Parts: sequence; C-alpha cells; structure tokens
Amino acid sequence: MLNLKRVHHIAIICSNYQRSLEFYTKVLGLNILAEHYRTERQSYKTDLGLGNQYVVELFSFPSPPPRLSEPEAAGLRHLAFAVDSLDESIKELDSLGIAHEEVRTDQFTNKRFLFLSDPDGLPIELYEA
Repeated sequence: MLNLKRVHHIAIICSNYQRSLEFYTKVLGLNILAEHYRTERQSYKTDLGLGNQYVVELFSFPSPPPRLSEPEAAGLRHLAFAVDSLDESIKELDSLGIAHEEVRTDQFTNKRFLFLSDPDGLPIELYEA
C-alpha cells in the first residue's frame, strides 16, 4: 500500500484563462502562489492556494477540447470547499451575480451545502463546516 499523506493539488484546464483566474481568485478567494507562462506551450500554469495551502493548479492551453462536467458523469464529480457560513457565502455569490443551486442537506451529516459552476461548468460545492 502507498503511504499517501494528503491531496497535494487538483489540476484544472480552463478554456479562458483570465475569466477562470478571476473566478478562482475573486469569487472563491484563492491566492496566486505562483504564476508561470510557458511560451513553448502557449500555456499558463498557475498555483492557487487556500491561504498558503496549495490546492488548485490552473492551466490554460490553446483550444482545449470540451469535457463533460455534469456531476453524474464519469470522472471528476466536483471540487468541494468548506465554508464557515453557507448563508454568508450565498450573500456573496448573489452580490456577484453568480448562479447557484438551492441549499441541500447532507442526509448523513445533516450539514448544508450547495453547488455552483466555474466558468467552464466544473461543479463546485460549498459545504458548511
């Protein structure tokens, strides 16, 4: 068995780098830890953190093919972030004009959560701590 310690990061390829970078930094509040433009690949590779904890690696490539992103499609289902107050998160999303689903309650933990989408339709879950 491998001796895994934790999830290191989640890599996301976006279709519009500036739009996605703004979403992940200004809407979700992740910090840019490092940003590199790779000329030979015409690609950005940007490390985003929750505080100083590296969590998302955002890539851009010229004309990436679309990917299914519905929550029930095979593959990555969604990214989930813990929040202290779902009500405060909803107010912020609404003030920014970010569409989101209605609040649901986890049947096993009784915690509240909701889903929204990033600019490419990747499902993002906000889960109340």
